Amino acid sequence: MSFVRTLATSAVALALATGGAFAQEIQLKLHHFLSPKAPAHTQMLEPWAKKIEEASEGRVKIEIFPAMTLGGKPPQLPRQARDGVVDLVWIVNAYAAGAFPRTEVFELPGVHRGDNAAVNKAMLAMYDEFLAEDFQGVVPMFQHVHQGQAIHMASEEVRSPADLAGKKIRIPSRTGSWVLEALGASPVQTAVGEIPVALSKKVIDGALIPWEIIPALKIHEVTDYQIEGPGGKRFGTTSFSVLMNEAKWDSLPEDIQAIFREASNEAWHAEVGEVWANADAHGIEVATGAGNTHIQLTDEEWAAFEEPMSTVVTRWIEEMNGQGIDGQALYDKAVELVGQNMQTN
Repeated sequence: MSFVRTLATSAVALALATGGAFAQEIQLKLHHFLSPKAPAHTQMLEPWAKKIEEASEGRVKIEIFPAMTLGGKPPQLPRQARDGVVDLVWIVNAYAAGAFPRTEVFELPGVHRGDNAAVNKAMLAMYDEFLAEDFQGVVPMFQHVHQGQAIHMASEEVRSPADLAGKKIRIPSRTGSWVLEALGASPVQTAVGEIPVALSKKVIDGALIPWEIIPALKIHEVTDYQIEGPGGKRFGTTSFSVLMNEAKWDSLPEDIQAIFREASNEAWHAEVGEVWANADAHGIEVATGAGNTHIQLTDEEWAAFEEPMSTVVTRWIEEMNGQGIDGQALYDKAVELVGQNMQTN
């Protein structure tokens, strides 16, 4: 037997003995829309990828491409995953209009009540029975929300819906648009990166966004007020997903799939909630440190917002029912599980 054949035979034997480590080395690309300096990249996506790489003992390598560096626009990310253009994506569900109707339930006012981990765990628990039909052609690794939409105003204080009447406010999603309409404001669609210029040029009077984005976009330099409800209550939230191409997932060995599942378990969903809560807390510290006013509405003031915002829930349920989706069952289950999780967290 030649030296080359002997070497090749030995390599095959070693690969088989080690679970096929050589033959099963897996290179994956993860594409997303935010900066590599964003907390979502440095504190969530990178640690998640590293956890999987370490657990697989190097058999899996996940290369992360931030800021749409592989091309396209953020709303196209789900399609990139479904079509196999990339292996993994991190998306804002609402950017792909109409693609994830069931998951939208978590964005409604009254579902998110200041506890990200509680909502994230509810999303995980509801997936198989309530949400799975939204995810044809992709497999969710994990899903989450941010700390919730707050009102950032350039120069005017807001303590009642009347203070928003006629004001032009940037929206994050269609449910955000419905919230503002219910409160008497005028929704304006503006890309996240364009918010500072839109505020400084008075194209908009304010924006519906979380605190965590304040430092990255220097929102504190173009606003005077940050407004939220009592106890961290917000005006709805935004839901996100990390998705893998379904064919790629099916091609992974069972032990590697198990590693992904373990890295994306309930404890991880709770940890992601803490990442976003901490980033949000840092954002409001930056704003108040710059001299901005942080308004936390009283229970009585908040009640004046809750009544009109309840119409958003009714509107959403009716629309889901029109699509053959039991919107009331989705909403009731989401509220129930979030409440249970808030008691046990």
